[in-house]
Amino acid sequence: MKLTTYLNFGGNCDQALHFYEQHLGAKITYSTTFAQAPAGMRAPGNESNIMHARLLIAGTEIMASDAPAERFQPMRSAYLCLSVDSAAEAERLYALLTEGGEVFMPLEQTFFAERFAMLRDRFGVSWMLEYTPAS
Repeated sequence: MKLTTYLNFGGNCDQALHFYEQHLGAKITYSTTFAQAPAGMRAPGNESNIMHARLLIAGTEIMASDAPAERFQPMRSAYLCLSVDSAAEAERLYALLTEGGEVFMPLEQTFFAERFAMLRDRFGVSWMLEYTPAS
C-alpha cells in the first residue's frame, strides 16, 4: 500500500509546479494538459490546464491537477510539512512561500522547533516549515 497526496489547483497548476521545481528542488516527472487528453476527456475552455501531473519533492511523490473553477477552493485543514536542515533554509523557504500568500503562524522559535511556520502559498497550498537541530 502507498499513500500519495493529490493537490488541486485553480488554473495555475503548471505555474505552481514549475515554481516548486525552481525554488524547492522538486522535479516534475509527468504532466499532461486537457488538450493532450483523449477526445472524450477534454474540457472546452480549459485546454491549457493540467489534467494530471506528478511531482517529486523531498523524496515524496505528489500528484496534482487543475480543478474546475466552480469547485476549486484553497487547501484547508491539511498541510504539506517541509522539515529542513537549517534555520537559514527555513528563512529562505518562508520568504519564497509567503510572497503573495497568507501567513497563519509566522516563522518563529517554538517549544518544539527552532523555526516553525504555517502558511498558504499564492497557489493555494498550505505548508508547515520546520527546522529542528539534530541532538
